Amino acid sequence: MNFNLQPSHLHSPLVQLLPLQENHFEALYTVASDELIWQQHPNPNRYQKDVFHTYFLGAIHSNGAFLILDSQTKEVIGSTRFYDYDKEKSQVLIGYTFIARKYWGTKYNQVIKKLMINYAFQYVNTIIFHIGANNIRSQKAIEKLGATKIDEF
Repeated sequence: MNFNLQPSHLHSPLVQLLPLQENHFEALYTVASDELIWQQHPNPNRYQKDVFHTYFLGAIHSNGAFLILDSQTKEVIGSTRFYDYDKEKSQVLIGYTFIARKYWGTKYNQVIKKLMINYAFQYVNTIIFHIGANNIRSQKAIEKLGATKIDEF
């Protein structure tokens, strides 16, 4: 079985993860333009359109990025991605995730990650969450899923 980094069937009654496409830029930037989202990220200027555009192109070229939608309202929530899949090590990374502030502290991030985890564990034995060293908010969110910090690099 081959691991498709961008499956089109990741959804729940709460969220939908759609393969990211170039025509999603403006809708996603509307969310990403909130400066506070990036405050703890390694690149805190990502709210600036030109900086976000570089991030977005990287997401498109990764072939593993998703646009996250609220299933009920169809509102764009944010983005996440699978990347650095290593078949021999049986592992994949999950990261580059951001969601709109109105969804912080809700069950949305947990549901998003569980969709990704449940899918990925069909193909790999290890999932690594790649989170910035100073991004305490994201680190705490991942701990709620039962993940353990194993390294910092």
